[in-house]
Amino acid sequence: MGLVKIDDQLHEDVRRASSVMCRSINAQAEFWIKIGRLAEANPTLTFNDIVRTQIEAAGDRHVPAAAA
Repeated sequence: MGLVKIDDQLHEDVRRASSVMCRSINAQAEFWIKIGRLAEANPTLTFNDIVRTQIEAAGDRHVPAAAA
C-alpha cells in the first residue's frame, strides 16, 4: 500500500462523498479510482452499466432494477 498525494479540494470532495455514501474516505477514493479506470477502458458504458457489470462480476445475478 502506498500514499497518494492529492489536492486539498479533491480530498475534501472525497471526504464529503464518503460521508454521504457511508464509506471510509479511503473506500470512497478507491471506488472513484476503480470506476474512473473502468470508464476510461470502456468509454461506451454508462456509470450504471459499469456498476451493473461489477455487481454481476461479484456474483450477484439479481441486480435490482434501480441499480440497472
